[in-house]
Amino acid sequence: MRIVFIVSSLIWLMPVAFARAPQSQPKSAEAQPVGSVSSDSALKEMFEAKVRSEWEALKNKDKKAYGDLLAEDYQGVEIDGSGERNKIQSINEMADGNVFNYTLERLKVMPLGADAAFVIYEVTMQFPPRAQVRYSRVYIGEVWVKRGGQWKELHYQETHVK
Repeated sequence: MRIVFIVSSLIWLMPVAFARAPQSQPKSAEAQPVGSVSSDSALKEMFEAKVRSEWEALKNKDKKAYGDLLAEDYQGVEIDGSGERNKIQSINEMADGNVFNYTLERLKVMPLGADAAFVIYEVTMQFPPRAQVRYSRVYIGEVWVKRGGQWKELHYQETHVK
């Protein structure tokens, strides 16, 4: 299931990556610096903070904080089978959410150029003590884009994990 999700996500992302690729290649290795470990680490830390902010907003039903993270043309697909949601739909359905707590694991960041990144991770959601289902684990892929100097979530896709 994960392989299908990753392959379909990468197929969807390939035009984005190629659209942002430079038109000409530098003639020497010195002309274009390679990302350092510290910059990769800083990027991962930045996105981990954004993802945690997203889940804190969901947990606390903070519509403003959640909406501030989303791009205007955001689309999200959740495991409930209801299809795509736009930014307004996602914000409005927060009132029905019941995330009591969460745990993030295995966060990875794949830069797609200077202004785009693919972030994947697993989250285990904990629901209130009286909920019929107490836990749900999902694998998530998010596309983030830099717009107006700020990183915004453009696409969200979750897949149920057993």
